[in-house]
This record gives sequence, C-alpha cells and structure tokens, in this order.
Amino acid sequence: MKKKHLGLVLLVLGIVLGISAGIDVSAQAAVKVYHQTAPALTVGKLRKVDDHAVHYVKMPKTYVHGNLHSPNQIRRIKGAKMNFKTKYLLPYPGYKNQAWGNPQSLTTDGRYFYVIYCPTSWKNRGRVVRYDKQKLDKMGATPIEVQTAYTQTNERELAIRKAVKVGPAFTTGHGQSLAYDWKHKRLYMWIDKESAPRVPMNQYGYIAQISGKSLAPIHKIRFKLKSGHVSKPGGHVLTFDRYGNAFFWTKPTVHTALIYKGTISRKKVHFRMTNQLLKQNPGTRLQSMAYNPHNRRLYLVADDSIASFPAKSLVGKGSLKNKQFKWTEFSPKLEFEGLTFTKDGTPYLLTNHHPELFVGDRNWW
Repeated sequence: MKKKHLGLVLLVLGIVLGISAGIDVSAQAAVKVYHQTAPALTVGKLRKVDDHAVHYVKMPKTYVHGNLHSPNQIRRIKGAKMNFKTKYLLPYPGYKNQAWGNPQSLTTDGRYFYVIYCPTSWKNRGRVVRYDKQKLDKMGATPIEVQTAYTQTNERELAIRKAVKVGPAFTTGHGQSLAYDWKHKRLYMWIDKESAPRVPMNQYGYIAQISGKSLAPIHKIRFKLKSGHVSKPGGHVLTFDRYGNAFFWTKPTVHTALIYKGTISRKKVHFRMTNQLLKQNPGTRLQSMAYNPHNRRLYLVADDSIASFPAKSLVGKGSLKNKQFKWTEFSPKLEFEGLTFTKDGTPYLLTNHHPELFVGDRNWW
C-alpha cells in the first residue's frame, strides 16, 4: 500500500477508534501555546483601605439546594438593595446525559450566556455550554422548560435544545474565570490546573482565548506572574471593563483582598498589583469577579456576600474610600459560582446545588 494511502487509512481508523471509545476528538486538537518570557507582573507600595462597609461572611457548613423543579428567590438581608429570581433552571442532566451538575463560571456577551461545567470526577477538565438568551426569551421559555430540555422529547423541548450549544471537553482547571472582553469581543479564562482544591500544579500562569463559536480554546499564553520576591501561579477569577482592562482578585490573608489590573493580547499578558490592600473581603470562598458597564463598578463575589466599588478608583496609586463601597448579604445559603452583567446593568447570578441562573431586580447596584 502506498504511504499516503496508508496514512489516510490510519487517520480514519484513529478517528473511528476515538469516537467508538467515547473520546471527544474535536477537543484533542493541539492548541497553540505562546511562551511569554517577559515579566508579567508589576508591584508597588501598598496602602491599606479601611473598607468597613464590607462585612466578611463565612461560608455555610451546608449549602441550601433550593427547589429542584420550581423557581427560587435570593433575597437581600443586609446592605445595598438587590434581590434575584430564577431566570433558568439549568439542564440537569445535560445533553446525552452529560454531567452538567457542577457549574463554575458565567459570562455574557449580551446575546449569549456562557457557562463552564467542571464535573468533580473530571479532574481539571470541563466544557462550555452556550445558551442563546435571545432565542429563549423570544419563545418565552420557562425555567422548568429549560431544565427539562434533554429529558423531554416534545416539540417545545426540541426547540429549546436548538438554543443551546454544547462545547467539547478540554482542560479548564478549576473553571471559575470565564470572562468576556467587551472592547475586543473575545472570551478568555485562566487554565488554573490544581492538584487539590486551591492547590496549583505549578507556578506558571496560563490564559486561554476561547472561541465563542466552537466553545474551545483558540490559543494559550504561558507566563509567570512574578516581580522580585512576589510570585503567583495565576488567578482564579477574571473580568473585563468596557475599555478592555482585565481584573482579578486574591485573598492574601483570610480577611483581606488584593486587586490586580492588566491587559491580555494574543501573545502577551501583563498585570499590576493595584496599590491598595482592602482590609475586608466579602467572605470565605473567592468565587467570582464582575464588572457592571452601566455604573462602572467592580464586584467581588463570595458565597451569599458581594462587595463592589468604582473601577476608576484603582487608577494610579488608587483613591478608594470606605464610602465608595457597597455590600450585600443574601439568603438562603447558596453557593455563588458566577456573576455577570449586560450592558444595561442587569445582573445575572449563577449558583450550584442545583444549577440555576438568576436575574436581579435592578440595574443600579
């Protein structure tokens, strides 16, 4: 047999074997990795910000699961006014009985909601599922209809399935950082692989650009967030403002918070540790970060507790004051996984146990 024919046969055979073995062939394609050698972090002198308007909320010993087959509510019990109600009960199980029971992050580009699912047993792998908000709203899809899209076969449910696109499995890491860059119209996320919860595998940071069509990585950038004696393996959350600036936050101690601001391009990443140490973060678990383009505020998300402040007060050496902070505590005790905003300032909140997407009752928060 000629070599080129033999090669073709082996290629086809490999694809067939991959499919028969249940391997997601589309996710196995090599992704270009750019190795950045230039420093990716700048640090400066910190000043402490007494943000006592923010209150630290301990994560509950047991999370509330909510009503599995009916809409739920999340109510403000302290702080700035904001309440949430169910937008969608998310499919559970998902397409072909897939495990869609552990959503980790949420973002939107206005038309679509993008949700990352990372089943615990998958060990640093997951997939993106895209929900077409425009189509679902137009057909008036109810929360329960979205939830049962893959367990019912009537005409209505089949139509709802057409508004949902399922991406391939790929290496996501913890998966809490999917974010949409409004200026450059791109999706990005940290690939923060862990050997155990909150224990990074190495000291390199990886950021991937995700295709909004294929819902798979386009390329990755490998770098080190290091400056002198300060070194970080990377972030766990990510958001962008309307100008294309990227942000993430960390907890250097149990109660404090640091904010990082930077830029992400095709081959290069750079962040600076903004010059203000917040004395009080919102809670035990660092769950998400968000930007509201309507009021230009940044949000730090913990379970049942969300704090915010104006993004402009991070410029230069920073000018944050306690009176600029807003904070809200919520009930019941749910696991908050993601927060995102549309251009008009409407907030959407993703929770776990059971997977659910909530919408807020005001756009100025």
